[in-house]
Amino acid sequence: MSKRDYYEILEVSKSASAEEIKKAYRKMALKHHPDKNPGDKAAEEKFKEAAEAYEVLSDPNKKARYDQYGHAGVGGAAGGGFGGGFGGGGMNMEDIFSQFGDIFGGGGFGGFGQQQRGPRRMKGSDLRIRVKLNLEEMMSGTTKKVKVKRFKQAQGVTFKTCPTCGGSGYQTRVTNTFLGQMQQTVACGSCQGIGKIADHVPPGANNQGLTKIEETIDIKIPAGVREGIQLQVSGKGNDAPFDGIPGDLLVIIDEEVHNELKRDGNNLHYDLYVSIPEAILGASKEIPTVTGKVRVKVEKGTQSGKVLRLKGQGLPSLNSYGNGDLFIHINVWTPDKLSKEQEAYFEKMKDDESFSPHPSKNDKSFFDRVKEMFN
Repeated sequence: MSKRDYYEILEVSKSASAEEIKKAYRKMALKHHPDKNPGDKAAEEKFKEAAEAYEVLSDPNKKARYDQYGHAGVGGAAGGGFGGGFGGGGMNMEDIFSQFGDIFGGGGFGGFGQQQRGPRRMKGSDLRIRVKLNLEEMMSGTTKKVKVKRFKQAQGVTFKTCPTCGGSGYQTRVTNTFLGQMQQTVACGSCQGIGKIADHVPPGANNQGLTKIEETIDIKIPAGVREGIQLQVSGKGNDAPFDGIPGDLLVIIDEEVHNELKRDGNNLHYDLYVSIPEAILGASKEIPTVTGKVRVKVEKGTQSGKVLRLKGQGLPSLNSYGNGDLFIHINVWTPDKLSKEQEAYFEKMKDDESFSPHPSKNDKSFFDRVKEMFN
């Protein structure tokens, strides 16, 4: 099932400012808040959906990738282990309250019910790696095995209930004011709101029960990725202490330079050099594509600068909108060294009418070709 557009979910335009996006999220979250809609599963899903949209649109980098690539750019459509933050990463209601509760002010989430939601769950830090791909891998998609050093909860670590807050993660403070007593609920200072502290830590682990390991991870790369795009593998970042939520592994794509083909978006370009006789008489030339060699026909009388187009021989779109094209730029190569016989032949042909330039209306100028390429 395809995801809804994040701007549509928050009912804002793509040009909305950060403050407008924040206000729109607050409005949607208040409307569908579980305290206001007890037992309403549909409202709960809309509440989570709004949080997922805000998680992406409130982050300038994620927003830029989403604007360019859609859900696939933030991991929402990659499948096979990729997650899009809340939607694919499995964050629950506690995570949303913990991460975005500040939007609604302290002392509760949105002002509904004000009930204590229990100890918070920590989220482990994300890890970033770069993966280099060639055009063939970008064309078809691939699976890469990478070694990642990450913090993982050590075997044998145990925790106990925080004695300060009794496992609630919160402390209640009562302050006397001229208006009377005011009660405030704050995160526990001993356990930082987690409700647990380390009890037994195995040798080699840190004081939070984490140890560093090297793990081999399979990363599924979808067809159509390109330089700079970031994919997300949920739960393969650093573990969080005290049975928290693991961070994510963020995979940044680097593109290997092809020896012959140049990439421009989903389109590819190739410079084909032909000799003067081939341009005059025509020829059949072999050229490279991502999937192998093909032959193209150079017509008689082909001019330097002519562009041939092989439709669909470019790279696929990440959003499955079809393939780009391969453009073949023909360059007539002029030799700079000739034998005396060759020089004599061309000296004789120099004033021949057949060799005099007679451009027709169909022969585009350099500026026309450049304009056509950008259009």
